[in-house]
Amino acid sequence: MANLQFGETGIRALAACVPAGISRNEDALRGVVPAEEIAKTVAAIGIAEKRIAPADVCASDLCAQAAESLFAETKIARDSIDVLLFMSQTGDFRIPATAPILQARLGLSKNCACMDLSLGCSGYIYALSAAFAYANIPGVRRVMLLAGETFSKIVNPRDRVNAPLYGDAGTATIVEKSADFGSSHFVLKTDGSGENAVKIPAGGCRIPATPESLEPQTAPDGSVRSACEVFMDGMDVFNFAVGKVPAVVSEVATLAGTTPAAADLVVFHQANKMMTDFLASRLKIPAGKVPYSLGKYGNTSSASIPLTLAECVRGEAARSNVILCGFGAGLSWGAAALSLAQTKILPVSEYNTQTTP
Repeated sequence: MANLQFGETGIRALAACVPAGISRNEDALRGVVPAEEIAKTVAAIGIAEKRIAPADVCASDLCAQAAESLFAETKIARDSIDVLLFMSQTGDFRIPATAPILQARLGLSKNCACMDLSLGCSGYIYALSAAFAYANIPGVRRVMLLAGETFSKIVNPRDRVNAPLYGDAGTATIVEKSADFGSSHFVLKTDGSGENAVKIPAGGCRIPATPESLEPQTAPDGSVRSACEVFMDGMDVFNFAVGKVPAVVSEVATLAGTTPAAADLVVFHQANKMMTDFLASRLKIPAGKVPYSLGKYGNTSSASIPLTLAECVRGEAARSNVILCGFGAGLSWGAAALSLAQTKILPVSEYNTQTTP
């Protein structure tokens, strides 16, 4: 059972960066769903607008600017980063990994260990647990976790299910070992039998891309996508989330000696508002303790939890007892219980295209 506990390790600082380009769902859905269904669709998912990266801007670019903001605002030395983790399903290349490219771009030490991680909407929880684990190893004090996605590059704009949901964002999180921090708990779970719920069927080594798989097809529901673009069975994902998420949130809260309702904040992956409202209600969490960023940024996959913190957590807000929960493709889900009382959280910044290498 993947129940992890750490002591004297925590998040020192966190930042998020989004593209400047705004896509309003009311405009993007014209011609994709019937006109009379647009307002209903937007209200149901709770996403009024999203940020969409330009064609030449990748998740790594957004993450790099978020990281630069942290270096500038915290004065943390670049050569103090011992490990760099890049969590994304939209890396720069198949080979090489993106983390080494970011190491050079950010001017980190050549003694810095670098690694790419790939997971879906549970990715931040998993990657954060890896960052905490590395920070607990002798010889490592500070880990930088970059989590970002540009799903706009792998979602067909005429996909009725996915196009209204996904936005682009990049985040940076610094995890370090320090007596400032107390204990933290992680619970991580997987059910690979649900692999088909969210999937890009073609384009990998199992089913290589072909001219045919790159050609968009019209699905029975009217969605248009190719086999090299994201498919999601919305009902499967909803049933999975409502069946698994409440239990994992309760489990991690119990390990931390609290309850979901007693937490200062419960930050869910920003899937869609109807789903998250249901989860919060099932767990009896007061609405004021469940922050949302999806109305402004959409579902940003592995970036959604830190993006929500950067958007919604300000100043002296109570945050010594926080639960984070991610869930999605894999199927994969997990939760963390920790304190953000000693965490510097920067406001969300917009990407400056002049920083693109």
